[in-house]
Amino acid sequence: MLNFIWIEILKKPIFNSLVFLELYTGNLGISIILLTLILKTILVPLSIPQLRLSLKKGDMDEDLKKLKEKHKDKSELAKAQMDLYKKHGVSPAGGCLPSIVFMIILLALFNVFRGLFDGTIDPSFYYSSILRENPINHYFLYLDLFKKDPYYILPVLTGIAQFFASKYMMPKVKAAEKIAKKTESGVDDIATQMQSQMLYMFPIMTVFFTINFPSGLALYWFVSSLYTILQNWALKKYIIKG
Repeated sequence: MLNFIWIEILKKPIFNSLVFLELYTGNLGISIILLTLILKTILVPLSIPQLRLSLKKGDMDEDLKKLKEKHKDKSELAKAQMDLYKKHGVSPAGGCLPSIVFMIILLALFNVFRGLFDGTIDPSFYYSSILRENPINHYFLYLDLFKKDPYYILPVLTGIAQFFASKYMMPKVKAAEKIAKKTESGVDDIATQMQSQMLYMFPIMTVFFTINFPSGLALYWFVSSLYTILQNWALKKYIIKG
């Protein structure tokens, strides 16, 4: 319910931001790209904990394995794990926020594009300062941004970009697999296998979803994934040292 409230709150500013940018660019596709870059740049501070957790996770796997062997009581294990995360300066919950924000913005955009396509968004939805009569130019390259990509090119590119963005966030999977093989319990093996499978499953799901979405959303997802790859490379190189 909270997510739906945020979607409704964000619909109007996102819609008007796109219209405002389109006034100057003359094209909704360019406006989507610019808005995505602006939003992703604003959200960079939220991405730092997520990347730090990803980079530290591989270094912590051996210690986490030892804690599981040492503490059989679940409450003691949870406390010991939290102490270990604190020691490494990371929060296990810190990596969730960027993904939640991404999905909320995605759903808000979906509602905006659906409203523009079916005509349920009327001119009164504009802010008075950018109210106008000219129609929005929703054609970008070969795409009608209100409709699905007829050739599936953008969804496939989005899936590829999502794969590399996800892969960059899981650089320690192979190391985790080696550690998991040493543990007596199968819990680590299952968790590691799920992580490895999601590396491939999530991009496939991305292609499936964007094939059925208006291509404007696929464009947002594609640019967002490309930005994430470059952002994480820059953060790792210049901000987060190991």
